[in-house]
Amino acid sequence: MPEVDIKPDKRTERSKAAVLAETYRQLSQNGLANVSIDEISRASGVSKTTIYRHWPSRSALLIDACSRLGGNVAVPDTKTLQGDLRALLTDLAEQLRTASWSAVVPSILDAAERDVAVREMQTAWHKSVMSPFELVFERAKGRGEIDPETCPNYLIAMVAGALFYARWFSRAPLDTRFVDAIVDAAVQAHSADTPAL
Repeated sequence: MPEVDIKPDKRTERSKAAVLAETYRQLSQNGLANVSIDEISRASGVSKTTIYRHWPSRSALLIDACSRLGGNVAVPDTKTLQGDLRALLTDLAEQLRTASWSAVVPSILDAAERDVAVREMQTAWHKSVMSPFELVFERAKGRGEIDPETCPNYLIAMVAGALFYARWFSRAPLDTRFVDAIVDAAVQAHSADTPAL
């Protein structure tokens, strides 16, 4: 019996892509709470019936769109913690300055306080964004650059948390000087050669 080549219907894929693109645009401009299925249907040219065929609820569509925020970050390998951190934080700072997803995150965090499904999506998204940092820190432990007992979560909070604070709270410039200061402070504070307090 010959194999049947089953390919996704191109029209269906185009419709889904148009809906997700418009959902993402609304998320970026208006936040999670103000995304409208009626407006998504009007702007994308995809009927509400078709939208609900692919996503059974507004929440399902929002979660799908939010889960696609950001892109995969290549894990640097400069052979030093300082170099790897500088590369990761420079990339994250650039995204926080320019990527549309950085304007969406606050509304996701707000919704995650009340919606379990959004919270689970946000947790998974956060893990994927922070996983390169975890790998960099584990490699630094293996090279003896940082104390093997150091918890990666503390380091991630110190370096990535500083950028998030600057983006959403202090509005400090996310420039090279800021990134370098964070990297230097983190490396110095957690160096295997730094005596315990």
